[in-house]
Amino acid sequence: MSKIKTAIVGMGNCASSLIQGIHYYRDKDPAEAIGLMHPVIGGYGPSDIEIVAAWDIDKRKVGQDVARAIFARPNCTTVFCPDIPDTGVTVRMGRILDGFSEHMRDYPEDRTFVPADAPEPSKEDVVRVLRESGAEILMNYLPVGSEEATRFYAECALEAGVAFVNNIPVFIASDPEWARRFEEAGIPVIGDDIKAQLGATITHRALTDLFAKRGVKLERTYQLNTGGNTDFLNMLNRARLASKKESKTEAVQSVAAERLADENIHVGPSDYVPWQNDNKLCFIRMEGKLFGDVPMNLELRLSVEDSPNSAGVAIDSIRCAKLALERGLAGVIHAPSSYFCKHPPRQYTDDEAWRMMEAFIHGNEAKLHEVPDTGRRARQPAAVTG
Repeated sequence: MSKIKTAIVGMGNCASSLIQGIHYYRDKDPAEAIGLMHPVIGGYGPSDIEIVAAWDIDKRKVGQDVARAIFARPNCTTVFCPDIPDTGVTVRMGRILDGFSEHMRDYPEDRTFVPADAPEPSKEDVVRVLRESGAEILMNYLPVGSEEATRFYAECALEAGVAFVNNIPVFIASDPEWARRFEEAGIPVIGDDIKAQLGATITHRALTDLFAKRGVKLERTYQLNTGGNTDFLNMLNRARLASKKESKTEAVQSVAAERLADENIHVGPSDYVPWQNDNKLCFIRMEGKLFGDVPMNLELRLSVEDSPNSAGVAIDSIRCAKLALERGLAGVIHAPSSYFCKHPPRQYTDDEAWRMMEAFIHGNEAKLHEVPDTGRRARQPAAVTG
C-alpha cells in the first residue's frame, strides 16, 4: 500500500499522541492492537500514515524535526512511544493570526508557548509546501478559538487540493458555504471538532441517549471539565469559547428525547488546573424522572489522558479521508464526520453513525444512509453561516 501523506497544523499534545501512535502500532499484530477502533481501514494500518509537512508557532518547535518537536514544551501528554527516529520533516513557522490567546504570555514559559521569532508564511508559501511535499490530507490541530487561522489553512487546503480534517470547533464542514466550496473543488472535508474515543462528550451523549431509550425524562444536566494542558489554559479566555460551547452542547442536545431549555443544560470547559497536565477530569450530573414521576439523578467522574483519547479517532479520520480521495468523493464526508466529530453537518445517534461508518469503510454505498428505525432521530444543528 502507498503511504497516506499527511500534513499537520499545530504540533501540540494531540499531534504528539497521533505521531507516537503511528509508530507505536507499527509492529503490532492487528488482532492485538489494543486501543484502535479499526486496526485496518481500506487496507491501511496506522503505520501507513506518513507526516510530510508540519507548522507551529512556538520557538521550541519551529526548526526542529517533527520527531523532536512533539516532545518539546509546553507539550505534557503521556509519552508512550519515546523512541521515534528523525523523520526528515522540519516544523515550519506558521501563520499566527488568532492562533493563540494573549493572556497565555503571562504564564511561566514551561507551561505555555513562546512565539517564534521567524517570518510568517503567506498562503502561497503554505500551498507550495503542501504541493511539494505530496500531502494528501491536512490535519487542523490549532487551539480552540482560532477562527481566522483555521480559515486561512482551509483556504490553503482548497488551493493545494488536499483533503481537510478539522479537529477543532471552528465550523468549516458544518458551514454550508465552506462545504459547498470543498464540494465544488472536488476535495473531501471531515469535521467539525473531534469527538474523543471515550471522552466527556461521547459518554454524555451515550447516557443522554440511554435516558431517551429507557423512557427516563431528562430535566437538567451539566458537564464540567478541568485539565492542565495548553488547551485548557487557552480556554481561560472565555471570548474564544463560543464555538466550543455550542459544539459540545449541541452534541448532547441532539440525542436528547426533548431539547432542554438553555438554563437546564451546561456543557463546556470549566477550569485550568496546572498539575493535571494532559489529564482531563470530567464531572457529569443528570437529573430526571422515572416511572411514576419518581425523581432520580446520576453522577459520573471520568479521568482520561486527553490527547491519546483523541489520537485513535484522528488515525481513523485520516484513513477515511484517504478512502474518500481514492473514491473520488468531494465535500463533506458525512459518515466519518458524524461518527468522529461533535458538530457535524448532520447529527445522528452514535449507534446510527457507527452503522453508517462501517458501511462507508466497507464501501457499501447501498447501506450508507440506511438508518435503523429507532422511532426518533438526532436533532440537526442550526445552519452555520459566516
